[in-house]
Amino acid sequence: MKTKNHETTIDDVRSADGTTISIERIGHGPALVLVDGAFCGRSFGPARALAQELADSFSVFFYDRRGRGDSGDTEPYAVQREIEDLAAVIEHAGGNAFVYGISSGAALALEAAAAGVPMRRLATYEAPYTGVGTVGGVPADHGARLKALLAEDKRGAMVSYFLVKMIGVPAFVPIMLRFIPGVWKSQTASANTLPYETDVLNDFVAPTDRLSTISIPTLVMVGQKAALPMSDAQSLVAATVPNAKHRILEGQTHQVSNAAMAPELRAFFSV
Repeated sequence: MKTKNHETTIDDVRSADGTTISIERIGHGPALVLVDGAFCGRSFGPARALAQELADSFSVFFYDRRGRGDSGDTEPYAVQREIEDLAAVIEHAGGNAFVYGISSGAALALEAAAAGVPMRRLATYEAPYTGVGTVGGVPADHGARLKALLAEDKRGAMVSYFLVKMIGVPAFVPIMLRFIPGVWKSQTASANTLPYETDVLNDFVAPTDRLSTISIPTLVMVGQKAALPMSDAQSLVAATVPNAKHRILEGQTHQVSNAAMAPELRAFFSV
């Protein structure tokens, strides 16, 4: 396959528990692994376009996290399994790659770095340690609620619950998304992985005890238009990870543009 004059290759690797993880590679240069957030994968989300943008500078690897797209899934789930998945992707990329994670993918990459997965450098964008801890003023077990909805195969309700009750977006957003068939179809298709996100995000609380053990150069980024809880969360992460750099990207929201992100990654990973 070719795109923008760059050949792409697709491979499968096996994680430590035997789960197959589907990886795509594009470009030439030092290895850079992209880690997606909720709902996203090789066929949906920002990774492919960003990979194409960076292909002149890096060999970019992006993959379907377990339970999504062409990757497998093995029960029972644990965050450690996803850390092992990322480790397998990095090993496939030659070991000790650069890593960039966005949203819950940023949280996963941070957990992997804290666990000692080899990385040259780590860049993150808006790890959402900002979830709403209550529903109607009552403490909520978000993971249990999502699993109950999944057992009833109410995937649309899972997407709405995750976005509104957990992330805190306005209630009209999932209603609007239903009228964008490609987006809604992709989000409901990966709704089975939403309970995983609750675990990856440590119930939306930054795991400062673990983040304080990260020893690799780290860049923590946030959009200038981020809501205050998101902005505060990135400030906390940057203050917790030893010697981390903190960057605010002017004019950016959670849907950061490639034009804004690519130069930041090129500069930070040019070592």
